Amino acid sequence: MRIPLSIAAMSIIAISPAQAKLSAPEAVMAKTVDAEYGRSVALLQRLVDQNSGSMNFAGVEAVGRMVRAELEPLGFTVVWKPMAAAKRSGHIIATRTGKAGAKRLLLIGHLDTVFEKDSPFQKFVRRGEEAEGPGAGDDKGGMVVMISALRAMKAAGTLDAANFEIVLTGDEEDSGDPIDVARADLIAAGKRADAALDFEGLFVEDGKDMGSIARRSSNSWTLTTKGKTGHSSLIFNATYGDGAINELARILGAFRNELPEPNLTFNTGIVAGGATAALDADGVRATATGKSNVIPSTGIARGDFRTLSEEQTARVKAKMTAIVAKHAPGTDAEIVFEQGGYPAMAPTAGNRALLAKLNGVNADLGLAEMQPLDPLRRGAGDISFVANDVDGLIGLGPASRGDHAPGETVDLSSIRRQAKRAAILMTRLGSGR
Repeated sequence: MRIPLSIAAMSIIAISPAQAKLSAPEAVMAKTVDAEYGRSVALLQRLVDQNSGSMNFAGVEAVGRMVRAELEPLGFTVVWKPMAAAKRSGHIIATRTGKAGAKRLLLIGHLDTVFEKDSPFQKFVRRGEEAEGPGAGDDKGGMVVMISALRAMKAAGTLDAANFEIVLTGDEEDSGDPIDVARADLIAAGKRADAALDFEGLFVEDGKDMGSIARRSSNSWTLTTKGKTGHSSLIFNATYGDGAINELARILGAFRNELPEPNLTFNTGIVAGGATAALDADGVRATATGKSNVIPSTGIARGDFRTLSEEQTARVKAKMTAIVAKHAPGTDAEIVFEQGGYPAMAPTAGNRALLAKLNGVNADLGLAEMQPLDPLRRGAGDISFVANDVDGLIGLGPASRGDHAPGETVDLSSIRRQAKRAAILMTRLGSGR
C-alpha cells in the first residue's frame, strides 16, 4: 500500500549512448525491456481487468494463476499457498536456484487491490502513455515491472546470477488475522535472503525519481473511558467527577499536545460516547445513546499511529499509556494496542548501501541519482516484516498517482526504466557486485 503522489510533467527517460556504461549483457537487458514494452502493457491490462480485491478470494487466486504462467517458463517453481487459516485467499511463492555462490534475492509484491468486486472502478483504460485501472500502479504495475526485469535477465543470460525467492501476498491491502500466520512465509523468506526488493510504486517528486529505504509502521489502538452516570447537574462534583466523554477528550487532547516528535503521526479515526457506546466487531462503525441531562458513562475511540523504528513504537506506546493513566476525577480509562500491525522499516546503513548500488545502475544507464525519499511520504508495507533480518529497497514498481481511489493512474513509460533498473541491479546484486 502506498500514499498517492502526482507524476505530472513526467516523460520517457531514454538511455543516452554517450552516458551509458553498460556491460554487453546489461545492454541486452535494456534492449529487451524496450522491445517487450507492448507485451508488458498487455500483461498489465489482463491483470487489472481481473478484479482482485483482498476479499475477492477467487479473484486473487486468478491473478496468482496469471503470474504463475509468467514465472514458470522462466524456470521458477511456483506454489500457491492457501491462507484460509488467516481468513484470506493465499499467496504466490516462487523460487529459482541460480549458480553456486549466487546471492539470495527476495522479491516482494502483492496480488490484491483495495477495489473489491462491488467497486464501480474495474477496468483498464489506456490514454497514451498513461493508463488508469484498479491496481494499475499498486501493485499490478509492480508485478509487471518484476516480470519484465526477469524476462530481460533471461534474454541476457543473467538469470542464473542470483538465487530468487518471490513472495506475492494476497492480502497486503487488508492483511489476514492472525498476522503471524499471514506473514509467516514472507518472514521466513527474509531470514534466508541477502537482499530484499519491494516492487511497490516509485515515488516522483518535482519530476525526480526518489529512492526509498524506509517505511513507517502502522499500529492500531482502542481507547475506552468510564465515568459515573447520573444527573448532569452533578457533573464535576466530588461524587460524580468529570464523566466519560470529558475524560476521553482529555486524553485525546493530551495525545495531540504531548506525543509529537519527528517521524511520528497519530490519528483518531472514530469516536463515540454517551450513556452507552460501542464499536462493531470490525471496529469501523459506532453506536451510542445518551441525553443532554445525563452524565455519560462510556467513551470509546479508535485510531492509529505510525513510527520509523520499533524503538519509537515502544516509546510512543509508553507515552500513550502514561497519558491514559492520569485519570480525571471519577473516571477510569484503558488503552489497548491491537495485535497484527505492520512493523517499521528503519533507514539503516545497509538500506542506504543498496540505494548506493541502485545509483550506480542509474549512473551507468545515464539516469539521474535518486535521493532518499522522506519516509513520511510512504504508507506501511510488506517489506517491513523482513526489515530486521535483511537489507532492502522499496519502490521498484512504476510511478503512479491517485492510488487507492477511483482513477488510479500509472505512468506506463516508467515501467521501462524501472524494469531496466531492476534487471541490472538484480544481476549485480546476485553476483556480489
